[in-house]
Amino acid sequence: MAELLFELFSEEIPARMQVKAASDLARLASKELTDAGLAFGAVSSYSTPRRIAIHITDLPVTQPDKSEERRGPRVGAPEKALEGFLRSTGLQKDQLEERDTPKGAFYYAVMETKGGKTSDVLSVVLPKAMAQLPWPKPMKWGDYKARWVRPLHSILCLFDGAVVPIRWEHIVASDKTCGHRFMAADEFSVSSFDDYRKKLRNAYVVLDDGERRALIAKDAERLAKDEGLSIIQDDALLAEVAGLVEWPESLIGAIDPKFMDVPQEALISAMRSHQKYFSLADQSGKMAPRFITVSNLRADDGGRKITAGNERVLSARLADAKFFWDQDKKATLESRVASLENVVFHARLGTVRQKVERIEALCAEVAPYVNGADVADCQRAARLCKADLTTEMVGEFADLQGLMGRYYAEHDGEKPEISKAIEEHYSPLGPGDKCPSAPVSVVVSLADKIDTLVGFFAMDEKPTGSKDPYALRRAALGVIRLVLENGLRLPLTKLFTTAGQLQLVDGKLDPEELLAFFADRLKVHLKEQNIRHDYVAAVFALGGTSDLVRLMDQVTALSNFLETDDGANLLIAYRRATNILKIEEKKDGVSYNQVPDESKLKEPVEKKLFDRIEEVAGLLSAALGADAFEAAGKAAATLRKPVDAFFDDVIVNAEEAEVRVNRLRLLSGIRNALDQLADFTKIEG
Repeated sequence: MAELLFELFSEEIPARMQVKAASDLARLASKELTDAGLAFGAVSSYSTPRRIAIHITDLPVTQPDKSEERRGPRVGAPEKALEGFLRSTGLQKDQLEERDTPKGAFYYAVMETKGGKTSDVLSVVLPKAMAQLPWPKPMKWGDYKARWVRPLHSILCLFDGAVVPIRWEHIVASDKTCGHRFMAADEFSVSSFDDYRKKLRNAYVVLDDGERRALIAKDAERLAKDEGLSIIQDDALLAEVAGLVEWPESLIGAIDPKFMDVPQEALISAMRSHQKYFSLADQSGKMAPRFITVSNLRADDGGRKITAGNERVLSARLADAKFFWDQDKKATLESRVASLENVVFHARLGTVRQKVERIEALCAEVAPYVNGADVADCQRAARLCKADLTTEMVGEFADLQGLMGRYYAEHDGEKPEISKAIEEHYSPLGPGDKCPSAPVSVVVSLADKIDTLVGFFAMDEKPTGSKDPYALRRAALGVIRLVLENGLRLPLTKLFTTAGQLQLVDGKLDPEELLAFFADRLKVHLKEQNIRHDYVAAVFALGGTSDLVRLMDQVTALSNFLETDDGANLLIAYRRATNILKIEEKKDGVSYNQVPDESKLKEPVEKKLFDRIEEVAGLLSAALGADAFEAAGKAAATLRKPVDAFFDDVIVNAEEAEVRVNRLRLLSGIRNALDQLADFTKIEG
């Protein structure tokens, strides 16, 4: 058994692409090797800014021998048939075997193929894997036809200690690679993976992305702790910085105190997005006037010049942020609303100013359903919620929209609940994002999301497959979370209709279609709670309400009911009854959806079932009308024994026509009673 080391060395690969590219290369190479009939051991992938590499252990030096058996023509068949078979196999007649089978004697060809060298296989499958790498933005350079994310400089390919001379355009693989661009730029040879990793380390390259992350985090924590501070955690930034350096050296710098009156989120955003610096916090959690930068080399002076240079660059960047902050405060949010007329929300849905007006109108419809929500405050927050889009700060740092609106609203003297709603109206942005609970925030967030959903559905711009360019699935999930987590009894279809009347688009909204979209999103949301999607479908199929809290309670009660023995067995009986009805109604061309004639009930079990159906139907109707879904399930469960006894003791399709019709109507009674609880035809399994 031998190992494979395969490295692709290029210009700097974007940080966000490195780890995935290495993983994709490992996956594609593994698939190609498997398809070639080669077994192997562990597969590892590695990446740095200038290279992706894979290491595969326990590969055989040669492919396994293959034995192929083919049946030919019948013994005694025409000579031409035999000649054709011999040509296809490359054998002579005396090399064929004659075998007796139940269908007679046939010629058989047994062909043994000796396994080829694994190195020969690698020279074919590795370039194939390279070509299949799914780079988001591949490029061409020079006169070469091949595409790669950045110009490729060299290929290292070693198998069993020997070079596999893979070709890729102008490059032929070797046993050589390069170290750090500045500190050890010379080329060197390697003989194995361990030798490769060790020599890279000596050449100031930490090969493993995870190790670089750990080194950065450890050094940054140490530097912060030395000053009594802590790192403001940012895993995404840590991952990005690890993809920018091959030899991480963490350094701590100072922020000029004159910038500390700027909102700390703006400072953090400026340092994160433009400079890739880590922010620090004091013991109270407030941002401290310090930052961590990660250098890609070890300086002779301990990094003092690098730190000073970064401090100068940061001062210039933060001066911009402070200027934006000071300038933006000179105009109130109210004065900025008119400027939203110059910001297009969507060509067919109008400007952001028009969207704000629709949100204001919707707030008046939503607020009565949210306890503690003042309509005037909600509409005021709605009017101002998008105004920060015209500020210099949000123009430069788009991720601060909403948040900066809160700061400007507080500066303008707006009520705290209005300022908070301006910040929170975009939330929740995803499954892990905190959901607003303040009444004004909830109302404005709901109105904003409902307006967006209704607008795009009205003009038939719905998500398709994996494509959702306007993030409508996220908006629907946001509405679902706002409703369920705040226990809001919201009539969604009514609000959809109202929102549709406010839209500028000429299209026509189907509220039920939009509600069905919500049902699909709810299935995804409830999957994490181990509630089956078919239970959601069974309850939504009843129609008649768009109150998600009520529907959710009904789904939970249905789930609890069907998990009991009575519920599971009653479901079986329901299916049996509906299947019989479906067959007999189709055969007879009539419906048996009528009340049975009590005088024609012959057997005691029939009479008992008839009485129980009438009683349960009434109990179900009353319980469901009072939203007592657990009680409804218990009432339905009492049908189980009389239904079981009915199927055990009577023949539904009796010889007497009147008795048969009456019994089919009893089955219809079972179906109709239980259909109040859910559409059981939607239940799977």
